[in-house]
Amino acid sequence: MNIVLMGLPGAGKGTQAARIVEELDIPHISTGDMFRAAVKEQTPLGMEAKSYMDKGQLVPDRVTIGIVRDRLGKDDCAKGFLLDGFPRTVPQAEALDELTDELNRPIDLVLYIEVAEEELLKRLTGRRICRDCGATYHVLFAPPKVEGVCDRCGGELYQRADDAIETVKERLKVNLEQTQHLIHYYESTGKLHRVDGEQPIENVTESILSLIRGLKA
Repeated sequence: MNIVLMGLPGAGKGTQAARIVEELDIPHISTGDMFRAAVKEQTPLGMEAKSYMDKGQLVPDRVTIGIVRDRLGKDDCAKGFLLDGFPRTVPQAEALDELTDELNRPIDLVLYIEVAEEELLKRLTGRRICRDCGATYHVLFAPPKVEGVCDRCGGELYQRADDAIETVKERLKVNLEQTQHLIHYYESTGKLHRVDGEQPIENVTESILSLIRGLKA
């Protein structure tokens, strides 16, 4: 089965991706991994992508799609794949559809893990890190025994600047604008399925796997 996994930061995509690929025995393909592999292998497209990344520029869609083409053409994708972090825009989604049709590996399912902004803010702004040993906590889900103090070494816990509420809100706003366009695109193809990401993690997994099993039946 060929799957695209979508969700805003904090929706739990990483956790669910690991469970899906284990269940289906398919590769988990993230944009970052694809770029790193292409650069490491020094493919022509990988080196072209590196030239943009080294300048801090966005890699053009033409290059990104070429790298995706190379990755999806590999033997380990014969039974299917899980794409995570790509596509990010409607033009990329359209190019992906053309590419997967050409490879005879069309997208079967687009999963969107849906979580309300208020819940995402709780998840994303609750992280605290120890200044001394780097241990990570979460004020709601994995709090220290004593507020503001590391259980391991007694060091001071702090919140990273990119976890501050205003920064996170802006990040979510940008991601949501991008994601809405993709949601509309995939809804129009009939491939989009929404999953309630506010359930307990095990329930989210079961919802996803039930959906996959239903489509495969």
